[in-house]
Amino acid sequence: MEFLIEQLPRYLDGALITIQLTVGGSALAFVLAMVFGILGTMRHWLPRAVATVYVEVFRGIAALVLMFWMAYALPLVSGFKLDDTFAAIVALGINVGAYGAEVVRAAINAVPKAQVEATVALNMSWFQRTRLVVLPQAWAQMLPTFGNLVIELMKATAVAYLIGVADLTAVAQQIRSATGETVLAFTGALILYYLIAQVLIFGMRLLERRANRKLGRTPPGGTGLLALLRPPSVGTKVGVAK
Repeated sequence: MEFLIEQLPRYLDGALITIQLTVGGSALAFVLAMVFGILGTMRHWLPRAVATVYVEVFRGIAALVLMFWMAYALPLVSGFKLDDTFAAIVALGINVGAYGAEVVRAAINAVPKAQVEATVALNMSWFQRTRLVVLPQAWAQMLPTFGNLVIELMKATAVAYLIGVADLTAVAQQIRSATGETVLAFTGALILYYLIAQVLIFGMRLLERRANRKLGRTPPGGTGLLALLRPPSVGTKVGVAK
């Protein structure tokens, strides 16, 4: 314990970089997922084809290989060198965004067609029915899977040290090399990764409960702090989206 306390400032520096990678990568992944997920639901073949190409290409490329390409191949091709941290964020965002796009597409397609037809009968524009009716319901369906993707992205940041990013894993490696304490060095990293994951899980459950309440779903077990320790039920009553 004394060893971990002594090395805590270094661990916290690495954890801050890991959090930056997670937040930046998640933000980019979310934007890409929404854009290409919505394109994948369009009636015209061209936007659907664009979305399909993006999803199939970047789901099939390992995040680590994409990081290496961004950090080392892109400068040779374009003459433009990305910062190592930014390269990792872009690679993680593009990779996870491809998975997220399928989540968005499936959630939108799961909205009852009768409700969509009703918005057409009410002469709503595509933008109005998507913003007011479709997305609020699809959003509640997306969130549990989005939460899993955010956790997976956070764990994938552990390979960013291979392109020179001084994240939590890199700090653990440095401490191990300097002290020879393999078990303690990686135990400290393990604990911090776990704590970061728990904060992310807690935040995603807050978002899930808020989305369910807006749809008239009452989660069992109350809405207090302790209720957030349990995942929301999927069998709750659905009301009309506000």
